[in-house]
Amino acid sequence: MRDDLTLGLPASPGMAPVAWHVDDRPVGYADALARMDARVAAIADDHAPELAWLLEHPPLYTSGTSGKSEQLLSPRFPVHEAGRGGQLTYHGPGQRVAYLMLDLRQRGPDLRRYVASLEEWMIRTLANFNIRGERRDDRIGVWVRRHDKGEGREDKIAAIGIRVRRWVSLHGVSFNVEPDLSHFSGIVPCGVADPRYGVTSLVDLGIPVTMAEVDAVMRREFEGLFGPTKPTQTVGLNSNSVPA
Repeated sequence: MRDDLTLGLPASPGMAPVAWHVDDRPVGYADALARMDARVAAIADDHAPELAWLLEHPPLYTSGTSGKSEQLLSPRFPVHEAGRGGQLTYHGPGQRVAYLMLDLRQRGPDLRRYVASLEEWMIRTLANFNIRGERRDDRIGVWVRRHDKGEGREDKIAAIGIRVRRWVSLHGVSFNVEPDLSHFSGIVPCGVADPRYGVTSLVDLGIPVTMAEVDAVMRREFEGLFGPTKPTQTVGLNSNSVPA
């Protein structure tokens, strides 16, 4: 279970704190991709600091590089080609999406360690709410055992999908706080069709929290694995605007 990996990718000496930006209204997917692309190019050219961008999307499905058309069961919402690794997933209100644009040239170009560290970030975040999250060797993401549903039942609470360009990361994690879980029924989430495995959220598990409370915990646990952060100023939502 990745026991051979050291978790966390701290900043190298002299690196600026990771810019930490939270959008307070939904961001369209095409807009988010354009802004990520611009920021990653700026980071790769040493023109901007790294960025952790937290947001929510309107209801939509995204398909990663391993997505299959038969996994789209009911196209209830727009489907976007994401360019990240992984298969089909859902994004929507009540789900905290964290897009991470980190310079892995300076943190260490180790994708296995990076993915394991993202899983650990979610596991540590869940622990603050007395939820035991677990990783699985055969299923990417973070899972919660559901003994209340029966033996061997597990639900995914956090999905992970990344891409790297010039050794700068794109995309990141999606963490279910209080989304409409019925929206996942339009797809085979992340290609996992086994009926023993479903999806859940903090609220579904009986943890009523606000997004602001989750954000505060996520930031603290992020810093423990990736180093210090610095809040950014509020920015507009047009595709030419990139958080500073």
